[in-house]
Amino acid sequence: MTDITHPEVFHGLPVHTLPLPDPAGTPVRPPAASVAWRLDSQYALTFEETWQGFLAEVDTAQVRALLIGPWWKEEYVSFEPVVEAIVSDAHRFPALRALFLADVESEECEVSWLEMCDITPVLEALPLLEELSVRGGGDPVPDEEHLRLRPVRHRALRSLRFESGGLPGHVVRAVGASELPALEHLEFWFGTDWYGGDATVADLAPVLSGAAFPSLRRLGLQNSEIQDEIAAAVASAPVVARLDTLSLSMGTLSDTGAQALLDGQPLTHLSSLDLHHHYLSEPVVSRIRDLCARADVRVDLDGVDDLDLEDDEPRYVAVSE
Repeated sequence: MTDITHPEVFHGLPVHTLPLPDPAGTPVRPPAASVAWRLDSQYALTFEETWQGFLAEVDTAQVRALLIGPWWKEEYVSFEPVVEAIVSDAHRFPALRALFLADVESEECEVSWLEMCDITPVLEALPLLEELSVRGGGDPVPDEEHLRLRPVRHRALRSLRFESGGLPGHVVRAVGASELPALEHLEFWFGTDWYGGDATVADLAPVLSGAAFPSLRRLGLQNSEIQDEIAAAVASAPVVARLDTLSLSMGTLSDTGAQALLDGQPLTHLSSLDLHHHYLSEPVVSRIRDLCARADVRVDLDGVDDLDLEDDEPRYVAVSE
């Protein structure tokens, strides 16, 4: 399993967590545009208190990147008030270009326990946003909040990432139905059906056809229980010819999926191929490594620790709960 941690850099800026008020004096704060600001309410303040303090203490007109950490004070609560606050105060962030919704690591809350909501209003309220990362997704518990997205038209967005232990298929379909002409980087962590990850290869059709996002150069279809099926679809997908980097990592990729890649269209034009956390035999690993070496393609083939292909144990994605 892979632990989810906080990024140290976001949108090219060092991450600075907004500190609590210092009883001994006012904390020294970096210039607003020099860091990516991370808000953390866990165990100390309500999110409303954290948010209002941020608006009062930082020149938000200069803020370029923002990360929302734990937004609950005690019990886990819905992300909806966070979305409402961002949308309500969007006019105070004219320079904002990057947003990370739910920068929460495993020790604070497991990714599939995060009570997400409809994030569409954020994209609608921030038309100049260039990068959006979203952590959290679905869960089979009926009375909890889940990630939702409606198809959107957004001309500035260049990077869109979903980190999830169970990404709902309707989110994948909404992305594919969106108009994102500037999108260069798209990343899905699909997760498992147990945690609501019910996306299928058919849901990826607009992306794989190349029709949906004409500027796409970096694609990640990762952390999936159906990684072999995804690999087989990628092997003949028109979008691959124009990609610079491709990731099919973190999932249950076996020799079946890898063989489909080897038998499919050339991947030698890529600068990077990421297949780490796989279930491949050594002969197949060697074939892929040799192919990439001849074409000068950077490849990550780090496998699953203590993997024994001879046993009949279940195979797991890197991030689920």
